[in-house]
Amino acid sequence: MRLMLAALLLALAVPAAAGEGRRPVHTYSIVARDAATGDLGVAVQSHWFSVGSAVPWAEAGVGAVATQSFTEPSYGPLGLALMKAGKSAPEALKALLAADADREVRQVAMVDAQGRSAAHTGAKCIQAAGHEVGEGFTVEANLMDKATVWPAMAKAFKGAKGDLADRLLAALRAAQAEGGDIRGQQSAAILIVKGKPSGQPWNDRLFDLRVEDNPDPLKELGRLIQLRRAYLLMDEGDGHVTAGKWGEAKASYEAAAKLAPGVWEMPFWQAVALASSGKRDEALPIFKKVFAAEPFWKRLVPRLAEVDQLPKDPALLKAIQAQ
Repeated sequence: MRLMLAALLLALAVPAAAGEGRRPVHTYSIVARDAATGDLGVAVQSHWFSVGSAVPWAEAGVGAVATQSFTEPSYGPLGLALMKAGKSAPEALKALLAADADREVRQVAMVDAQGRSAAHTGAKCIQAAGHEVGEGFTVEANLMDKATVWPAMAKAFKGAKGDLADRLLAALRAAQAEGGDIRGQQSAAILIVKGKPSGQPWNDRLFDLRVEDNPDPLKELGRLIQLRRAYLLMDEGDGHVTAGKWGEAKASYEAAAKLAPGVWEMPFWQAVALASSGKRDEALPIFKKVFAAEPFWKRLVPRLAEVDQLPKDPALLKAIQAQ
């Protein structure tokens, strides 16, 4: 453990100083753990291009990190490594700050898998700058229009309903309503991972969404969150189909379609699943709606049969293409 900690601290000591070509990511963010599910997440907005590529970090069953102001990206992977090695979020942050000669220009926040949280706002972060640490969450901001931004975020998060994505987005919206970044808006991101790792990291990321450059990034982030929910429901429906649970599959597919009206790919694949499982009469009306809206899907039907994604049943294929 001591050797691992020493190696991590040495790694942090290597990066260039803040003044060597780096610019500050003036940002507001929230790092949090969902007490009900254990899910961990970070949400962030900044007047800076592609804020999601630098600020948010998270690992299922380990913790979440936001690193901003004069951003030192290594706080993300090193903070997660320390928490994975058994350090609490406050211990990990303290160790990393101790090894960083430029700690006074950093703003960093961490929450671990047990909900222990910590944050740091350096004395040289551009004002208005500050943070608030609560039970299972932190909110932090720098170069804000006013010093009431992060308290507004904390209040919104604690009072919000819904899952972790809903509550993180509520905090960002509260920050913007309070004045937000003094320069305005540009990019936003949300990263949420499961509370318990599955051993398949690619399946542990529930939300990993970025708005790189947009005049209203929070509005666009909200749209993407809803779209992501729809695709998660589609995956859920496919799982029910595999298990032969058709009532549950139908409910999941219909819920997905309601969240993403006009995304015709969703009902198309629903119809494919139905047709492939012998439910021809249920599939055909759905194919008809899809083909009426976007006729090119019809051309895909025979190609699917060629690779066993639809039955090689001439009568079925003819009936589908006749819709």
